Order: sequence, then C-alpha cells, then structure tokens
Amino acid sequence: MKELNLKEILENTSDFSKEKKVWYVAIIGRPNAWKSTFINSLIGEKISITTNIPQTTRRRVLAIYNDDDSQIIFFDTPWIHKSEKDFNKKINDVAINSFKDCEMILYFIDSSREWWEEENYIRSILEMVNKPIIKIYTKIDLEAKINIPDTNDIVKISSITKDWFEELLKKVKNNLQMWPLLFPEEYYTKQDIYFRISEIIREKAFLHTKEELPHSIYIKVEEIEETDELLKIVAYIYTDTESQKYIIVWKWWAMISQIWKEARIELEQIFEKKVFLALRAKSHKNWRKNEHLVKQILN
Repeated sequence: MKELNLKEILENTSDFSKEKKVWYVAIIGRPNAWKSTFINSLIGEKISITTNIPQTTRRRVLAIYNDDDSQIIFFDTPWIHKSEKDFNKKINDVAINSFKDCEMILYFIDSSREWWEEENYIRSILEMVNKPIIKIYTKIDLEAKINIPDTNDIVKISSITKDWFEELLKKVKNNLQMWPLLFPEEYYTKQDIYFRISEIIREKAFLHTKEELPHSIYIKVEEIEETDELLKIVAYIYTDTESQKYIIVWKWWAMISQIWKEARIELEQIFEKKVFLALRAKSHKNWRKNEHLVKQILN
C-alpha cells in the first residue's frame, strides 16, 4: 500500500491527456448495510474495516476503482442514524458532508432487515440532494425482510458472491463524464500508513470487545519505524475511563493478546514483511467530548 501525497500524484500522473469516466461517488446507508464489505469485495483489497458491530466506520474512507474505461473514487461513509449524542451527530455530519464532494450517491438498503425509522431519516436527507441517486438493495444472498421493487432504477447486489456488480458499475458509469485521471491507476486507496494500521487494530478490538467497550475506545499509532525487512509499530488502545483500561489490561489480558496477535498477522499480510507491534492501553477521560481530538479522529 502506497502513501499518497500531492507531489507523488502529480509525478505519477504525467499523462494528463489520458481520459476515462472519472469522478467521486458517495456510498451511504444505515449501520451494517455492508457498504465497507462492498468496497473491499469490489477493489479486492482490505480498504475498510468490517465487523458485525454497528457504527464501525467513523470517517470517510476513499477507495479507487480502476478498469479499462473508468476510474471511480468511492467514498465509504460512516453510518447515518438519528441520535442525540454529540459524537454520533458528528459522525453523521461526516457522511452528509460527503454529498457536496461527490458526483452521485449510492444509497445502500439492507434487504435482510425490516424497515426502520433510520431509512425514513436517510430518505428525508436525500430529498434535499440534487444529484443522481441509485438505490442499492444489499445482501440478496440472504432472506429478504422487505419488499424489493422490480424497477429499472434500483440494483440488487451481494457483496459476498459479487452478483450484479457489473450492473451496478454500468449504472454508475452512465452518470460520469470523461475526465483526466485524478489518481495513478495503480492506486486503490488514499490512506496514510498511520491510519491504515490504526484501523486494523481497531477492527480487532471491536471484534473482541463486542457490545461492552468498542465505542468507548480509539486507537493511536504513536511511532513507526520501517526497514526493508521489518515494520516496528508502537500503538495504544485508548479508553474513555481508567476502569475500562484496567478491564482490558487485567480482566481481559488474554483478549488484548489476541487483538495484538490478529492485528500483527494481518499487518504482515498487508505490508508483506515482518511486523513488531507494541500494543498498550491508556485511558483518555471523556475523549469523545474533546472537540480537537474528535476532529482528528473523524477527518
């Protein structure tokens, strides 16, 4: 995975006369609509972390899809739902603010769950957006719990079997214009190494803390040292309270060891080299009320 910066993009995209169907496409939906699963399946790389815990995605993640005639830059956005909590409202804002940066919107609807108020909330937001919107009914490999319209303006997909991916891409391309490439064709994401590593660790932490702690933690990579053969990483799991830190360190020592092990193995697969991971726990009292920190985490 290559770290992108403006100078490198300009140096690598030297042929500005080369054009494809290019632009930005935002993906939105309620929690667990399998937006991130779709992105990873389409690109064929681990771009966004995925868990069965609602509200896993916290910030906009950019994924770059390239084929012979298009370069589509997808925004994998956080979940949208109604909440009175300030932190959740800020996460909603990340997704909604993506609308102004995109050419069109893919609205993911989970066909395996019954219709909830969240869908009405999302639709009320989309009514104010003057951009092409495609409704995507996901998880068609599972039993449907809602009626799926049989109309030309929707697409049904399975992110596991990749059924109807070609139809979806065709509809997206119909709304895009010919444009010089925005990124080198070999790139598939725009994530720096610190964010990439922190997300892998956070995914493992979410999977193991289940419903008890995941939304009370954040990950910070403090130090990275890289050679041709080895990647050394110092990272911290930050909790909302001191008592939560002691739960992770003492009560769940086997758990943090498992988080460390799984994260290290996956990082070695991603970076194709040995990884030394020093993973520790710290408390950061009421971190979700820290405006400056929340802005760093969500942007």
